[in-house]
Amino acid sequence: MSLRSLLSRLLTPRSHSHRPDNGLDGLELNNHGSDRHGLKKSAANDRQPTPTWRYYLVQFLIITTLLLSAVWLLMAIWYQFGAGSAITWLTAILIVGVLTALLSIRYWPKMAKRFDNKQWGNKTTISSKSANKWLTTLYCAIWLVGVGWFFSIEPQQERDWMPEVSERVTYERDETNPDLVTLTNVRNFDWHTDTEATERWDTRTIDMSKLSGVDVTNSYWMGPLIAHTLVSFRFEDDRPLAFSFEIRKEEGESFSALAGFFRRYELSLIAAEERDIIYTRTNERGEQVYLFPVSNLQQHEVKSLFESYLTAADELNAKPAWYNTLLSNCTNIIFYMARIVSGDRLPWDYRIWVSGWLPNYLYDVGMLDANPKKDGNPWSMDEWYERTHINPKVRGFDNQTSDLTNNARKFSMQIRQGIPIPPLADSQAAAESKAQSAALVSHP
Repeated sequence: MSLRSLLSRLLTPRSHSHRPDNGLDGLELNNHGSDRHGLKKSAANDRQPTPTWRYYLVQFLIITTLLLSAVWLLMAIWYQFGAGSAITWLTAILIVGVLTALLSIRYWPKMAKRFDNKQWGNKTTISSKSANKWLTTLYCAIWLVGVGWFFSIEPQQERDWMPEVSERVTYERDETNPDLVTLTNVRNFDWHTDTEATERWDTRTIDMSKLSGVDVTNSYWMGPLIAHTLVSFRFEDDRPLAFSFEIRKEEGESFSALAGFFRRYELSLIAAEERDIIYTRTNERGEQVYLFPVSNLQQHEVKSLFESYLTAADELNAKPAWYNTLLSNCTNIIFYMARIVSGDRLPWDYRIWVSGWLPNYLYDVGMLDANPKKDGNPWSMDEWYERTHINPKVRGFDNQTSDLTNNARKFSMQIRQGIPIPPLADSQAAAESKAQSAALVSHP
């Protein structure tokens, strides 16, 4: 069956039976001639056929597609121009008007009948069928123009940014030792309230050969499903350094998960001290924050992940990018980078897009040690959440001091109290074996 025949069959609103009712039609035709045949044929045509289930299904899909496409375009315009813009209201009136007329003529028999009986001038009559085609073409043209406009919107580097995302992290490598990396614009704010802080952008040199591990921090502010994810890199002889993919908010702008689907926010990569980027969440914003040390990693994997952040900084500095609530957010970007490093050890999973469940995913794939104290008493995921809850550990922490380096080191040590820090794996075989064993313990 050709595609055209299939579509024609699906869109046919009625089912017609061509079988004689009781097999007597042929007999009556033989006895009474062609007149009887004509009467029977007329009676068959006068019968009211019934709609098929295919017809109802296709019509439902058509209506749903039209409505969702209209809602998407209206929301894109709303988030780009705002509720008070004349463009927003004029476009809304146009789209709603055309779509209402199209659906009325197509699915409201009385309206279609009135349209068929409407005389335009002295001679010209436009049928409902012609009007349906014309309105469909008009709506498709409007929607395609809207899509073209939407994808033509370019992210910007220069806007009136909020202070905490106003700078972009950059770096330089030492000419004689490429493991020595000097980062500029490392954020180290002193937060006084959840919105007010003393700004400070530092320069910090780190030695990648001293990398000793990775911690994933989840900060929850609106239920268990949604969290902001940060990654901290530990060093043998230095305080950790945190990275965070965030929306680059403008002055007076607030975050909306829905707006994040419609090219409303540029993407920002922040390198920061933990006493800044974690403290503001635990102590000033009142978010519930948990820190999970990732197990069964080799040092070259940690180093490659760190290099991925440097590459991301280069790319964002060269060309800005859009934040997307689903496709390029604070969690799945990290997963994309980590999967390049670890490959099949990090299988695809729906929890990559449900940021609040990322720790559960790490636990299930053996990247969060189920028996961290090696005492034969494995930790459940509930126990991990209980042990890694940062807020009680830093309640009342004095973050206002002139000795910023020691204070940063003290804060990082305090948030890790009671959390077993796993050593790096000696080999790939050892890392994979331990990860598999941990995964089996997590699924007894």
